[in-house]
This record gives sequence, structure tokens and C-alpha cells, in this order.
Amino acid sequence: MKVLETDYWCLILPVEWAASHEENSVRIVDQDDVGELVITALCKESGVVTPDELVAMATEESPEVETWSAATTGAFNGVTGFFSESDASIREWYVGAGSVLLYMSYLCHEDDAGLDDASVDEILNTLVLGDSAS
Repeated sequence: MKVLETDYWCLILPVEWAASHEENSVRIVDQDDVGELVITALCKESGVVTPDELVAMATEESPEVETWSAATTGAFNGVTGFFSESDASIREWYVGAGSVLLYMSYLCHEDDAGLDDASVDEILNTLVLGDSAS
């Protein structure tokens, strides 16, 4: 296990998963390269991210998701949903803690849907706020 840390969040990553930092996000893949988990952080200038803000952003930014469900990913709470598009299976989360909002997506080929769900959930359940978010 290794700790993956950014200014706004950190999590524990199993050794068979690798992360790369891209412009405003972090891309995480397993050694089999079945799918990819991408985490993007947004930070409010003042105040905390509210459940209403998360739902509003999710429904506006991801109209493909028909049903949103409550989600807890470590220290973050919000909503999650999924959809299929162009032979891809996509899971999305809009979660917040304090002033930090995370948009996360897991994308894989439709034939591989569900293969990494337990691993992705286990990884996301280790999410905590980063030092700069306090």
C-alpha cells in the first residue's frame, strides 16, 4: 500500500495500482489497465460544499446519469451514478468535504463493467482531506 497525496485530498493506493498527475486531475489505473479512475478537485473560496450544490452540479454536468444515489467515499459525502455510452461503462461521483468538491469517474469497456468495482470502492473509502484543505 502507498499513500497518494494531493493538496486537497489523499488516499491509500494498493501496490498494483499506479497514479499519474495530469493538469488538474489524478489518473489512477491498475496493472491490468482494465479501466481508469480520474479524480478532479475543486475548492470553494469560502464556505463548505453543500449537498444541494453537489446534486445541482451532478445533474447539470452529467445529464446522462438517470438516477443519483447517496454516496460516502471515506471522509467525503455526495452522490454517485452510472451510465453506458459508446461501449464504455462509466461510474461518477460528486462528493464534498469542507470546502473541497471532488468529481471522480471510473471508465472501462462495457464488457469489463463491474470487474474493478470492489477495488475502486475500497480505494475511494480511504479518501481523506489533504493538509491544504483544512
